Amino acid sequence: MNWRYRNTVLVLCTLAFFATMVARLAISPVVPDITDQFSVSNGAVGLALAGMWAAYATMQFPSGVLGDRYGERRVILAAVGLTALGSLLLAVSPSFATFAVFTLALGAGAGLHYTVATTFISKQFSNIGRAIGVHVAGGPLAGLSIPVIAALVATRYNWRRAMLLGAIAAVPVFLLFQRRIEPTAPERPDQPMRERFAFGSLVELLSRPEIVYTTVLAVAGAFTWQATASFLPTFLVAYHDLSVATASALFSLYFVVHGATQPVMGYLSDRFDRDAAASLSMGLGVLGYATLVEGSTLPVFAVGACMVGVAMSWGAPIQSRFIDKLSAEERGAGFGLVRTVYMLIGATGSLVVGALSDSAGWAVAIGLLVGVMGLGFSVLAVNRMLKLGL
Repeated sequence: MNWRYRNTVLVLCTLAFFATMVARLAISPVVPDITDQFSVSNGAVGLALAGMWAAYATMQFPSGVLGDRYGERRVILAAVGLTALGSLLLAVSPSFATFAVFTLALGAGAGLHYTVATTFISKQFSNIGRAIGVHVAGGPLAGLSIPVIAALVATRYNWRRAMLLGAIAAVPVFLLFQRRIEPTAPERPDQPMRERFAFGSLVELLSRPEIVYTTVLAVAGAFTWQATASFLPTFLVAYHDLSVATASALFSLYFVVHGATQPVMGYLSDRFDRDAAASLSMGLGVLGYATLVEGSTLPVFAVGACMVGVAMSWGAPIQSRFIDKLSAEERGAGFGLVRTVYMLIGATGSLVVGALSDSAGWAVAIGLLVGVMGLGFSVLAVNRMLKLGL
């Protein structure tokens, strides 16, 4: 086997993404324990989680700028190190207020990774769809095991021990990345950072029709992903009266499919068409969430979880589409900018779905996700039918 350095980069960036995702996903399975511990509502926890994802989203653009200024290796190491620290702080939260603050810190630290790592990977590979698909799979890889492990740890010990899973995953990855990845030269070491934040250039990039179109699709996907990552196990327990263990197992099934189909979606987008692959994912999202709401048996829930897993693999084709539309010089800060925009809006998924579940019930809350996926599918269909060329 002819192992190349670029494969080492891809594997370790994927493991770094895995570590940052472990810390964030360990929270969702223990939401009921957190609400009981601090005597707060689902909406309050949803607000804290929305803040975490918002902080994560906000850091996407600055991380791209920092990567251009200091090199990708330093920024990725900072992301993994801060993720470990954030997990430790969550485990010792004395009150819900401090818990909420520490979720923000965790989101901000973890948010340094993805944009910089994607830019780093794009420098190593020509078939970026497949490479991005493998990298994105680091998130679902965490979802394969962490929901069940976090639930078991919380049941055997308490939810605070479950929060330590993030640090347990991040520390070894930090050491391995530090040892195996060579120092990276910054793209723009001498350019004043204030120039990268110039309002006019940011508006120009975001107002390009092809960027606006792709951002709308990404917002639909991110909104739905955030809500799913935050509340899918809680929905299955509260609405369908499943046990925590069964709900966590279905959550893991969702992530198994999600992780397995990310590279496949990336391959399809490379081999055929970005929008065709995105249409497949969002069409299955409509069917999958409807199945989860209307289903009544475990096999049906499993089918719904599988369809949702494929649906949430929208990231490989849509993120590749962003990279296609940005020049090599724009990809660091530019990709970070669009990720900040669509993820910041998408972060409201946790808040909106959590609040809807309190006020209108879980059927309405998850039904909203059917509509959001339907909107994304419709936008893709209109572009294709009218041949808008976006």
